Amino acid sequence: MQLFPKKLQRKLSERAKNSSLRNLPEIENYIDFSSNNYLGFATNETIYANTFQYLLGKQISQNGSTGSRLISGNHPLYNELENYLASFHQVESALVFNSGYDANIGFFSAVPQRNDLVFYDELIHASIRDGIKMGHAKSYKFEHNSLENLKEKIELSVQALRQSSVKAPSRTMDTTVYIVTESVFSMDGDSPDLKALSAFCLQNGYYLVVDEAHAVGVYGRKGTGLIQKLGLQKQIFARIITFGKALGCHGAAILGSSQLKKYLVNYARSFIYTTALPPHTLATVYSAYTFLGISKGEEQIRMLKDNISFFREKLKAFGLEAYFIESDSAIQSCLVKGNQAVKKISEKLVTDGFSVKAILAPTVPEGEERLRFCLHSFNTKEEIGFVLQLLKKELS
Repeated sequence: MQLFPKKLQRKLSERAKNSSLRNLPEIENYIDFSSNNYLGFATNETIYANTFQYLLGKQISQNGSTGSRLISGNHPLYNELENYLASFHQVESALVFNSGYDANIGFFSAVPQRNDLVFYDELIHASIRDGIKMGHAKSYKFEHNSLENLKEKIELSVQALRQSSVKAPSRTMDTTVYIVTESVFSMDGDSPDLKALSAFCLQNGYYLVVDEAHAVGVYGRKGTGLIQKLGLQKQIFARIITFGKALGCHGAAILGSSQLKKYLVNYARSFIYTTALPPHTLATVYSAYTFLGISKGEEQIRMLKDNISFFREKLKAFGLEAYFIESDSAIQSCLVKGNQAVKKISEKLVTDGFSVKAILAPTVPEGEERLRFCLHSFNTKEEIGFVLQLLKKELS
């Protein structure tokens, strides 16, 4: 048997030394303040039953997809779901991917071309960073939620392009500029000024791309997301939505023009070279969306919003506001510096029956470690009050 490579072992040892070694957790029956199941849809019995009835009505009894969508896996349910998504999100076309990670690496590795420029928020999700690295465009990060810093970075890059064109005048510089952000950031729970950012992009002919993973199901009428709540859906080049958060199922989609969909079908490698989702998954997404649009779904959204407001009120009452990043989303982050310190508090809360995850460096920058509270429609006021009371005790 071959020995494990020493270089890899050194990297694991370094993680262990820094208290940042990741391990797969055991799933226990704690009070949930850690999952992305914001509306409780992942365990919603009505959605589960509706999915089964939907498949029966379509006379579908197929376990797998049998292949990629370009070979044999393009089940008729795909067309039905993508048309529904396009209508629901008020966009021309939707293309379903196997996950949010697949959607982001597929888009960012294929769409920005050589000589293009990509400017991304410094706290953008890892899947977007990975996709950008796989592509050929030049990329630059700008300060979190700072439109002014973005403008400065663009100006500097334009100057560099002008200088390079002077040195090599025969080179054609057909440059497209992409601006990338999230409507709700996964670790901070905050949002950029999307109206100002959109206006800036329109004014300059830039293409705005927004990841809405943590906004769909939480913001907007019937949970359409923050972009539609602000009425910006016609001004965004591409939106990435995921089904594994508030929708409680699996998969993702890229929303945009029919031309963008056609392009991705031809060039997004994470779409082309993977087995398609099975019919049951597509039916579950469809059932979750239709449930989202009825009164029972809207009630879950209202309950979530009530809990977010109550959580913020309790932060004030317990004098904890200074520890938390300002957020009106389902993600509430309490900054606790140091991997060991934040892990210790998380473990204490788990001992008391509350699942609150410690987010460690290098997932977040060193010195910005945090407890990430994910709020849900099904959390009770008593649970929220008690967990914050315990937190205050640990921080004092």
